[in-house]
Amino acid sequence: MTLMDNPPLFQLQPNTRSRSICFENPTGAPGQGGRAASPLGIGRKGDPARVVEAGTTVTLADIEGTGVIRHIWLTTPASRRVLRGAVIRMYWEGAAFPSLELPLGDFFGFAHGATTSFQSALHAVGERYGMNCYLPMPFSRHARIELANETPGPMTVFYQIDYTEEDELPAHSGNLHGCFQRQNPTTPGVDFEFLPERQGAGRFLGVVFGIRPLAPDWWGEGEVKFYMDGDDEFATIVGTGSEDYVGLSYGIQQTVFAQLGASRVDPDHNGVPGAVSMYRWHLADPIVWHERMRATIQQIGHAGQPVDLDAYKGNLFERADDWSAASFWYAGELAPLPACLGCDERLMDLPPLPGSDSATRP
Repeated sequence: MTLMDNPPLFQLQPNTRSRSICFENPTGAPGQGGRAASPLGIGRKGDPARVVEAGTTVTLADIEGTGVIRHIWLTTPASRRVLRGAVIRMYWEGAAFPSLELPLGDFFGFAHGATTSFQSALHAVGERYGMNCYLPMPFSRHARIELANETPGPMTVFYQIDYTEEDELPAHSGNLHGCFQRQNPTTPGVDFEFLPERQGAGRFLGVVFGIRPLAPDWWGEGEVKFYMDGDDEFATIVGTGSEDYVGLSYGIQQTVFAQLGASRVDPDHNGVPGAVSMYRWHLADPIVWHERMRATIQQIGHAGQPVDLDAYKGNLFERADDWSAASFWYAGELAPLPACLGCDERLMDLPPLPGSDSATRP
């Protein structure tokens, strides 16, 4: 299942030209790669990586024309500080504002700045944080991708962006959008809005949730709700529970599938459930809107072990926890995103992986 109708693998594509950008070929231009020199000579690994100093921004891609970004690979000596503190921004069609603004790790499919290795339909992350994203990112005139190091220290970056130049895009192609939300803590009785209202037509691709429970008992009885087009008080699409939304059941398990799952489920600590990173992609079951859309998830917990449905309902309660969300969607019109949280707020109270806080690249 892909997000764009690709021709058969054996079909030649006369109107498509393959390109790739990295520090060795920052423009992606034909025949311009590997011109820098190392002690081994010109073209012998002369410019594979850069150090991005604290408080600075590096341009990863600046592409004129029509095309589709097909794959992004990036790695850095990883820590929670870097993976939640650095931000990736994407600008389409010459707009002055980004259409995607996400912490680095959340863009690559995991919350809290740390994860075990996993693969989904859209992401693949290795044990040493070799991070891959396969979201198609079409653009009709211009694409610019930036990486901002908003942390207090430097970060070393290796990366590659693979894209195709196209004569034209399919009709009704939308641009990729993404935004980050976090409430630490949420408010009891108030649903966590992970996709603030968007105007115009669009397609919701999915979300990466990060949960840091702040109290004992099960936290995940809240229902996901998608309010689209004419919806007001009541939503058109309503789920049955948090773990149900990501395709699991009866609590949360560390289980990864192509379109849904949880890449991280920490063990309980002193009676409080551990941190969770879970995701849901709507590739086979599209969520499409035409006028407006917003999405929320309730903050409802459950206590005890019910023996029947009435007892189950009687043990529900409103609760407050630490929730984050990286939402992805395509939109037909470009509009500014909600303001992204600052670095300090993104980094506050991040849970370490059990037994390990970071992984490093030799």
